[in-house]
Amino acid sequence: MSNILLYSAGTYTKNIKLILLFSLAFVLAFIIPMFAAFPTYNDLGGILLRTSSVFLNLNLLNTGVIVVSVFFSLLFLSFAIVAINVICKHSRTHTKIKQEVLEGLETYTGKVFVVLLFETLILLLASILLYGTGYSAIVMAVVGLVITPAFFYAPSSIVIDDNRALNAMRSSTRFFAGKFGYFVLWILVAVALLSGFDFLFIAVGGTLISRYVMLVFSSLFILPFLVVLQSESYMNRFKMLKR
Repeated sequence: MSNILLYSAGTYTKNIKLILLFSLAFVLAFIIPMFAAFPTYNDLGGILLRTSSVFLNLNLLNTGVIVVSVFFSLLFLSFAIVAINVICKHSRTHTKIKQEVLEGLETYTGKVFVVLLFETLILLLASILLYGTGYSAIVMAVVGLVITPAFFYAPSSIVIDDNRALNAMRSSTRFFAGKFGYFVLWILVAVALLSGFDFLFIAVGGTLISRYVMLVFSSLFILPFLVVLQSESYMNRFKMLKR
């Protein structure tokens, strides 16, 4: 599995300019909730929603703002994930990204958006239905873990295998179960990168400033690399594509 890290680092550094360009969509995706009219906070480079506050102050206007914000955030996330997966696919096959491929980004983005939206709806539904019990946060975390196999590699499957959303979720589940070590590696790398740079920025600029610096840095550098690692892991099942 150590080769996956080398492949990912190579793909990332080789295409850094193009990846940075598409990573601007990650920045927009995470900034949008900060300007919405509902309580959020950022930690380790991510934007988190205080669901308890939302339920207490929910009205028609807030509901509309939440729906629109989530919609556009997921759309930008989908576009960035698709674009980086396309870069990884053509980097591994040593082919140039042609104009028709770029034009096909819209189709891939739509499919990935459906997958991310479906995942989000499942998590929100779990939280809403059990809000009154006081265990909604715990249940949502458990549900998130349960559905992870179906969604984790689905975007890569959509781009690399040209699968439909449901087929991509099936492929993701099979790959997740068969190559669980790749997921563990991804988690370890994610924790190491996020924790390490978060600690560095806190030490240099303090807690308040570091939150926003970490948000931008994570969106531009860490998250794109994690998407590359995810994509490279998924493609490694093809023996002919192994370097």
